[in-house]
Amino acid sequence: MSVRELVVLGTASQVPTRHRNHNGYLLRWDGEGLLFDPGEGTQRQMLRAGVAAHDLHRICVTHFHGDHSLGLAGVIQRINLDRVPHEVTAHYPLSGQRFFDRLRYATAYRETVALTEAPVDADGVLAVSASYTLEARQLSHPVESYGYRLVEPDGRRMLPELLAERGVKGPDVGRLQREGSLSGISLDDVSEVRRGQRFAFVMDTRLCDGVYALAEGCDMLVIESTFLDEDLQLASDHGHLTAGQAGAVAKDAGVRHLVLTHFSQRYSEPDEFERQARAAGFEGELTVAHDLVRVPVPKRR
Repeated sequence: MSVRELVVLGTASQVPTRHRNHNGYLLRWDGEGLLFDPGEGTQRQMLRAGVAAHDLHRICVTHFHGDHSLGLAGVIQRINLDRVPHEVTAHYPLSGQRFFDRLRYATAYRETVALTEAPVDADGVLAVSASYTLEARQLSHPVESYGYRLVEPDGRRMLPELLAERGVKGPDVGRLQREGSLSGISLDDVSEVRRGQRFAFVMDTRLCDGVYALAEGCDMLVIESTFLDEDLQLASDHGHLTAGQAGAVAKDAGVRHLVLTHFSQRYSEPDEFERQARAAGFEGELTVAHDLVRVPVPKRR
């Protein structure tokens, strides 16, 4: 049975708190696991959340600030300690190669796993699999930063009333799906496009074209909202978003489920983030992330 869910490992920004670990997010997408921005303490949070090293297939780092990358050393060593049997691919900004190298080889250990380095140096497609295309878009932050987007290929939804009308039933339905036509009946005659799901991960950034390109039409958008709206200037100065800006992006992009995260330690009232995102006009499903929660990707339309 396929599972698509976000496992939140940490939600703090620069400074962790008693209740918020540094960043870490695992996206389970069918049989694969994509780990985004493993900050300090991610390996322990994985243990608490029931996430094993064997669950990891890709590691996607948006940028090399410590709260988004210091956990790489422990995660990579754990992958090797547990002898993960499949290839693991790491994506990260090419401009931070020296940081990745230092974290990968921070201490002595025995390498047992094929860890493929696939750095990002421009907008575009990073990988294509049967169940998704992984894309990257550059963001606006004091250091080079990229957001990530998964797009599932469109499929077809068979329409029972049209199948019955054309007399297609039993094994012939499968044959029609595989071959595209049968006895003069085309697949288009008895089905409609089933739009593939879309997921985006947007961390430290000001508003920019990349934010909107990543968020467009997403079923789930995980996005930083480091500051509340009253600290808009502070957010802009440091290359971050406010809760209201995140909500407005989600509204304009037609997002179905908005996940707010990466909160500054200066705020103690998480409900205010939701209020400000709603005030910006977002009316879809909304989660103010907490450590160790699991958020299902919305079902297909």
